[in-house]
Amino acid sequence: MIANVFFATTILFIALLFLLVQECAFLIPYRMLLVERYGPQIALYAAAVFFNVFAGVYAATRKLFLKDTGRKLAHIEKQLWTGESISEELSRRLSEE
Repeated sequence: MIANVFFATTILFIALLFLLVQECAFLIPYRMLLVERYGPQIALYAAAVFFNVFAGVYAATRKLFLKDTGRKLAHIEKQLWTGESISEELSRRLSEE
């Protein structure tokens, strides 16, 4: 799941970067000056934005794709303990522990 979130974050970050470059086209003549003077600050800000986008995508995927997981797992555990409509092998393995 983390790899998928990292991939989605990278795609979103590149899209944001292209949007920013398109909007700041008037700064192209000053590119070397900006990179030379403010390069570390820009890189730090970009890393912070990437981390925040990663956290947002991670939270969104957990909310969307792991909905009601606890309830579903509790239902499966109940079936394992009672032995109803679940494989006998799984019930035996649980009772052996």
